[in-house]
Amino acid sequence: MSSPDILKAAKLLQEGKVVVMPTETVYGLAANIYDAAAIRAIFELKGRPSNNPLIVHIKSFEVLQEVAKNIPEAALKLARHFWPGPLTLVLEKQDTILDVITAGGSTVAVRMPNHPIALALLQETGFPLAAPSANPSNYISPTSAENVRKGFGDRAPFILDGGPCEKGIESTVVGFKSDGVYLYRHGAITKEALETALEGLEVQTLTNETASPASPGMLLKHYSPRAKLIHTTDVEQQLHQAQGKQVGVLSFRTHYSQPNIAHQLTLSPSGKLEEAAQGLFNALYELDAKGLDIILAEVFPEEGLGLAINDRLRRAAAE
Repeated sequence: MSSPDILKAAKLLQEGKVVVMPTETVYGLAANIYDAAAIRAIFELKGRPSNNPLIVHIKSFEVLQEVAKNIPEAALKLARHFWPGPLTLVLEKQDTILDVITAGGSTVAVRMPNHPIALALLQETGFPLAAPSANPSNYISPTSAENVRKGFGDRAPFILDGGPCEKGIESTVVGFKSDGVYLYRHGAITKEALETALEGLEVQTLTNETASPASPGMLLKHYSPRAKLIHTTDVEQQLHQAQGKQVGVLSFRTHYSQPNIAHQLTLSPSGKLEEAAQGLFNALYELDAKGLDIILAEVFPEEGLGLAINDRLRRAAAE
């Protein structure tokens, strides 16, 4: 990525425009957190419900105090350990944070991305950026510039192309209550890694849908292709029931041989969950472009990154 493109993107942001920036997780629709009109433009472009808060992206650990206050020691410990990286912390917001970013709530979701282009852009603008995933609301998250173009077509803003995203799945979201540390969204950092960084302190799980979600990624319906997606432990049985339909299969490491499979993608024949997570959303984009009636997505191992993959697939399959 040439510096002229970063300078152009920074200028657009300073003028109140929205741009697309790469991160190590997924591509994001970025805007100045202090520009209410620009933030509203994100919601309008995505068709995102106003009760779904945004993540604020910062350039350095020092900027955290500008957007959050009364920060628990556990949060500081996690930030020191994982930033820059795919960890989002839900913290008490500073009064300067706009209600449109937090869906009117008293907390703000914050992270420091681990991508050289995102960090360079944050450095150049001089202000933090709100950046949800760069896709129409509820559609598949984009892990390449091409995915963004597929999602928005000619409505896509200026895109900083940083190549394929390294993690391929969104950040882990963690919140803090008086009785402990809570996992709000499974993501690229596992629960086990969080507890190791917290020196054995238990991280409780709170990832269900709520009417007013505390963080992004908690709505029941999310990450969905246009084709009907079925998340299943028995692909062969579902194939039997889908006779006469155009069926695609998304699997972890198993290759299925049934004749009525129109298209099949196996995310990691060698059984690596990191590889599967990296390729998950791109595979869903590829299958969704095939004009299928149904996508059958295998249930992944309920451990490590498999928890995050299954979380995305469950929400993608939700009615």
